[in-house]
Amino acid sequence: MALTKPCPHCGQPVVHYRNPVPTVDALIHLPGRGIVLVKRLNEPFGWALPGGFIDYGEPAEIACVREAKEETGLTVELTGLLGVYSDPSRDPRQHTMSVVYTAQALDPDELAAGDDAKEVGVFPVGQWPSPLCFDHARILSDYVALFKKVNPR
Repeated sequence: MALTKPCPHCGQPVVHYRNPVPTVDALIHLPGRGIVLVKRLNEPFGWALPGGFIDYGEPAEIACVREAKEETGLTVELTGLLGVYSDPSRDPRQHTMSVVYTAQALDPDELAAGDDAKEVGVFPVGQWPSPLCFDHARILSDYVALFKKVNPR
């Protein structure tokens, strides 16, 4: 959606585009332990995948590694792309579009809440805490479906 507003300096019409804000989320699986989730310090409160906004000029992959480190203390290596989630109602604050990566921790013993994470936890697959923020229940469900497909018993 585009809005036309006058330039505050010259008065000429300027087109302003209202686009989704790009974000990233890291789905960090610690083998034998579970998935890393953070309890948010800020609204909306609840549990979420580590993640956040992509800085201007920053590649999504770098943003994901950065956000994981800031919120969990973990240095991660991205292992794949789980998906892109763009439902306009996924974030109550504004329309966001999240690129969700799977990741492995290179230093799993360094787990510690940081930045805007009040707490950090590791949860067995399918045993999620409540409440989950945003559309992270859907993201985790998609991961479980993929996990079962790749690791049939």
